[in-house]
Amino acid sequence: MNKFKNIGIVFLAMMGLLSSSCSNDFLDEEQVSKYPTSYFDTAQGLTDLTESLYGNIRWHFGYEWAYGINLYGTDEFTNANDLTNEMWNTYGSSLGPLGATKSTGAANDNATSPAALWDEMYYGIASANMIIAKAPTVITDVKVRNRCLAHAYFLRGYNYYRLTAQYGGVVLQTVPIIETVVRNFTRSSEEDCWKQVISDLRNAYGLFEGEVFTYGKGITWTKATAAHFLAKALLFRSSERNNAWNSAYKTDDYKEAVDACSYAISSRGALTPNYSDLYANWTGIDCPNEQLNEILMAAGFNGDAVAEGRYGNQTYNYFAPQFSSFAGGWVARGIWIGSMDFQRCRPTEYSYGVFDHVNDARMWKTFKTVYGVNTVKTPNPNAVKLGDPGIVMILNDKNDNTYNGFTFGCFSQNPTWKDNAGRLPEWSIAGRQKATSGSLTSKVGQFVPNASVLYQNGVYVAPTFKNQNVCNFFAGINKTDDGSRNAEKGNAHRDVIMARLGETYLLRAECYVRLGQFGDAMNDINVVRSRAQWKSGENRSYYNDGSQAFEKNPLNTGAAATNYINSNLNMNTYYLSNPGVAVTTAASDLTLKSFPANLPAEDEAVIAKVGASSDMERALNFILNERTRELLGEWDRWETLSRTGTLIKRAKAFNPEAKFITENKHELRPIPQTFIDGVLNKDGSNLSTAQKAAWQNPGY
Repeated sequence: MNKFKNIGIVFLAMMGLLSSSCSNDFLDEEQVSKYPTSYFDTAQGLTDLTESLYGNIRWHFGYEWAYGINLYGTDEFTNANDLTNEMWNTYGSSLGPLGATKSTGAANDNATSPAALWDEMYYGIASANMIIAKAPTVITDVKVRNRCLAHAYFLRGYNYYRLTAQYGGVVLQTVPIIETVVRNFTRSSEEDCWKQVISDLRNAYGLFEGEVFTYGKGITWTKATAAHFLAKALLFRSSERNNAWNSAYKTDDYKEAVDACSYAISSRGALTPNYSDLYANWTGIDCPNEQLNEILMAAGFNGDAVAEGRYGNQTYNYFAPQFSSFAGGWVARGIWIGSMDFQRCRPTEYSYGVFDHVNDARMWKTFKTVYGVNTVKTPNPNAVKLGDPGIVMILNDKNDNTYNGFTFGCFSQNPTWKDNAGRLPEWSIAGRQKATSGSLTSKVGQFVPNASVLYQNGVYVAPTFKNQNVCNFFAGINKTDDGSRNAEKGNAHRDVIMARLGETYLLRAECYVRLGQFGDAMNDINVVRSRAQWKSGENRSYYNDGSQAFEKNPLNTGAAATNYINSNLNMNTYYLSNPGVAVTTAASDLTLKSFPANLPAEDEAVIAKVGASSDMERALNFILNERTRELLGEWDRWETLSRTGTLIKRAKAFNPEAKFITENKHELRPIPQTFIDGVLNKDGSNLSTAQKAAWQNPGY
């Protein structure tokens, strides 16, 4: 068990008292009187405070803000029927400085306020400031001192990265605030903020001792972690959002970012050979796949309640459809299914269509398309049995005509599912999917209670399935599924990956593109795409996810064990979704042969829709597409699109629900009004209305 995962956030909570934030939301995190401030005048106190920095990053995955801040309102995800954070997706009026509450138009009080990230990041910054200020004189052991400083510079740089990426220019507080209240803050420019981020990450990069895992192999921050985020910060500073002032930085930033990426790649070795090992093959708490060399940074969780913090890991809630409520109720939810059906993040048409459905294994190792019957309903004229396929999601493409004319839906609507000519759909008359076969059912006439399809007659029909205005029936992703939970709504225990080499290769490829080195960029892209290919001997119809951790769960007994077996059938709809493909275990080929000309058809379709024409635009949009295929749901899509100046165009093109997104406004988040209202002039007077307006981002 990794040591740091058991460290509570006592120190972070205490340092919150010293924070520059005006909010008190997190001051009750733990007992804050356990340690006096004098404890941090000792080497042990600063070492303990350094270890506690890991607790600050757990916050990102503890509640609704995980997806609202990072995934909503982009080209990849939109909202389903649950409207908790709808405003983050639609850019409605309740996404504003006053916060998202029922009084400002939010659906409920669980909605994420724009102040959430602001408050929490400054807590971590306060702790880092204390270490940076005191370690040079308090810690005499050079190695220990450098480790503490490396961690503090890294977290401060990371937290300011997140703040600047979301809000633009923010308050730069780089010295501790002790035994006083400061309220006459100055908002720094975005340029100065990126200078601070890059300086901190450079310091961390220089101070880390290579790939020395101070608190546990494979999970803690190292020189490669700092290198990865240094590259991201350099790339952000010199990307399109900052074109008004960044021209003097660009070439040097790109070259330094390439060098930083190259260190991370060379120091950690090759990518994990099987994409499934990163997410799908999660077998339980602290399993070996959480220690893969590809993982550069993760928020650590485990089964110890002390490690959960205030919220714990709630990410398993947000990516599944509402499978338990589909008419007929054939699939009951529970701890035996690794996700909850809170239907927050519904993939867009783009997120399905950007994949090569036949040759890209990532699609079928990421999307969950089959649920088994774990509850037989009555009446049951079709003799559905426990363990039969209960929910089937066919991810066909726009040119597929196989399912034209069929009525898809649920048992109570259409128990025979015949087309206008009285024919049963193909999936009803095939043989049951076995370990090496591609069909889905075991006998002629086998009935599946619920099924959906993406396209009929070339029309994307998935969003209006069952005549819903917003569909709650979709194929969600499995990257957070966790069968180790000790209750249906209990906290997840798996780590959340925050950085890995798959992204590092794509960052370096983007830098090469911006330097005009398209051949080098293609080489890096092909490293990522080669891993994504089907390997010889792979069963393309096999599927698994983190539900399998239930096999080691002490609750895996009796009815729960039966429900686990019946619910998780380890199959997908690959062959139903690609009806012209014969069953095969041959390898596929995804490698590019030219770049950025003659791209795959799925990429050319996206590029045409967004109107990209120059080599640079084509290459950049291809990399954004590849980031979707490689990193779908991995918590940084909004920042990536905002950075590259593509947020408005791609959200409008691919997310119909993002209907209020506005240029020159929504590329940044609103500064929390509660903070602005608390700022004073140097003479102690309140800010004027004009001064408050000057603090706020444009359009808010």
